[in-house]
Amino acid sequence: MRDAVIVGAVRTPIGRRGGGLAGVHPVDLSAHVLRALSERTGFDPADVDDVMWGCVSQVAEQSWNIGRNAVLAAGWPEAVPGTTIDRQCGSSQQALHFAAATVISGQADLVVAGGVESMTRVPMGSSGQGADPYGETLRTRYGVDSFNQGVGAEMVAERWGFSRAQLDEFALSSHAAAARAQDAGEFDAEIEPLAGVKLDEGIRRDTTLEKLAGLKTPFRDGGRITAGTASQISDGAAALAVTTSEWAAAHGLRPLARVHAAVIAADDPVIVLTAPIPATAKVLARAGLRIDDIGVYEVNEAFAPVPLAWLAETGADRARMNPRGGAIALGHPLGASGARIMTTMLHHMRQSGLRFGLQTMCEGAGMANATIVEAL
Repeated sequence: MRDAVIVGAVRTPIGRRGGGLAGVHPVDLSAHVLRALSERTGFDPADVDDVMWGCVSQVAEQSWNIGRNAVLAAGWPEAVPGTTIDRQCGSSQQALHFAAATVISGQADLVVAGGVESMTRVPMGSSGQGADPYGETLRTRYGVDSFNQGVGAEMVAERWGFSRAQLDEFALSSHAAAARAQDAGEFDAEIEPLAGVKLDEGIRRDTTLEKLAGLKTPFRDGGRITAGTASQISDGAAALAVTTSEWAAAHGLRPLARVHAAVIAADDPVIVLTAPIPATAKVLARAGLRIDDIGVYEVNEAFAPVPLAWLAETGADRARMNPRGGAIALGHPLGASGARIMTTMLHHMRQSGLRFGLQTMCEGAGMANATIVEAL
């Protein structure tokens, strides 16, 4: 029976909005990690059957199928195709799911999954600017004029009873964990430097609870969500090479992990951010595992209450969640984040000798992907 294994994982450093990667076209960001992936992993780009590339704002410099444009910019053979996927924040995690399904089904032997987002050059929301993406029927069903993740984060904080202080403390812990990991060189093996940038730029080493407490709450007067307890607007790209154990062995490639289970789930689109909870239950059931069987959990820090609510509902060990920080500290380049998080988790598992890892992330319209990988 065919399986799906990840044989390579690499990412750019994550640039702050207007930071060191702001001058790099998103096609070139993508091409950079494609080249690095093939060089580090040792596969011939001519063997790639498809490139599945996540990107959320598919307009302007990220339009016209950036997945295919990245292949050509990387200098790979013209015979290598590429496509672009939008599952909102989970776009490149969904790309991994599609890649795994494709090789397991026998439609391909080697697929590259990943994604990109240059939020400096193509601002968030650009693809819907000046348009109505919902329509009257959808708005009438839910009784809202629009669906807003910041408002949803306020709703999550209220529903689970998280105080402003608890959210600020979580954000501070994310920066502390990321700074510790960066100082220990734990990100070095997964990053391919670019444009003179070698390190993730978003980590705020000087932040304090006092500074966080002084930030405004833009989504609700007297609310609990601030810029400090939200993921950062960022630039970056990441890529994963997916094949079968048999093909990897035949071509001298060493698998990092097997895709053990992969699911998608959905929940209330008004609160938006709660689907990682049912997605986790679903993926554990499909894998035949319990939450305590998992050595590390990566739960995307879109907003601080998201991973906190996930912890409350799953009963997971806080010490195993986002051990190297998350999007609050590292940043959240939308279309790249799924592959970035998987890349970080795979390297952590390898360096720490862990067998199972679970990744999940909330997505626009109330969806979430969840993936369990098993180290090999």
